[in-house]
Amino acid sequence: MQKFIPYKNIQIAFTAQGKGEAIVLLHGFLENSTMWENVIPALEKNYQVITIDLLGHGNTERLGYIHTMEEMAQTVSYVLDHLQIEKASFLGHSMGGYVALAFAELFPLRIEKLLLLNSTPLADSHERVANRNRAIRLVKQNKDAFISMAITNLFGKESREQLREKINALVKEAQQLPTEHIVAAMEGLKARKDRTHILKNFTGEKIFLAGEEDEIVTLESLQQLAKKTNTQLKTFKGGHMTHLEANEELLGFLK
Repeated sequence: MQKFIPYKNIQIAFTAQGKGEAIVLLHGFLENSTMWENVIPALEKNYQVITIDLLGHGNTERLGYIHTMEEMAQTVSYVLDHLQIEKASFLGHSMGGYVALAFAELFPLRIEKLLLLNSTPLADSHERVANRNRAIRLVKQNKDAFISMAITNLFGKESREQLREKINALVKEAQQLPTEHIVAAMEGLKARKDRTHILKNFTGEKIFLAGEEDEIVTLESLQQLAKKTNTQLKTFKGGHMTHLEANEELLGFLK
C-alpha cells in the first residue's frame, strides 16, 4: 500500500515491504511503481523492497516545469532518509536507471549494487534531443496519440502482438498523466548529462540488463559500454520492456 511524504510542497508516493537489505525499484518514463508488481514478490522474501513514484508520475505530483534526474534522485534520497535507510541497491528501468546514476553521483556512499534495466549512462545524442523536441510538440498537440505510439514502440515486434492487451492497458494508464507532467519529464530527459564516468568509477556490483531487440537502448551500445565501464551485461529476449517481455527469465536472474 502506498504511503505519502511531503517534499517541497508536494506529496511523494512510495511503498516499502519485506525485510532485509534494501533495494530501490525505480520505474521509467510514462510508467509508475505498479510496473514492479510482478517483480516485488520475488524480491521481498530476501529484501526490503522500496518503490517510488518519480516526480510527475503515478501518485507523485509535479514539482516544476522540468524534472531533472538530479531532482528525482534527491526525492529518492528523501524517501530513504524517511525510512532511515543508509544504503541500498538500485534497480532502475530506463529513466529510473538515469535517476539511479544521478543518485550514484550525488550520494556515492549510499549505493550497494546498481542494476540498469534497459538503461544507459549516456546523455541524449543531438538526434535524440531533436526527437524529444518534436515529441514535446506532439504531446502538446495530441497527448493520447503520442503515448500510444511511444509505448507500443518500446516493445519488440513479436511482443507487440503477444502482449497487445497489456500494451493497451499501459497506454490507457499513461494517458491519465497531465500533459505538463509528461513535458516536465521529457525536458529532464533531454537535459541529462553523460554519466559514463560515474558508472565506470562505481566499485560495487553493476549490471546492464538488456533487451536483444531494444531500439531505445541498443544492445550494441551496451556491449561497448559494458567493456568501457567494466560492467556485467545480461541479455534477454524482446525490446525495451524486459520486465514484461522476459518476465520469468528476469525474475530468475534477480533471485
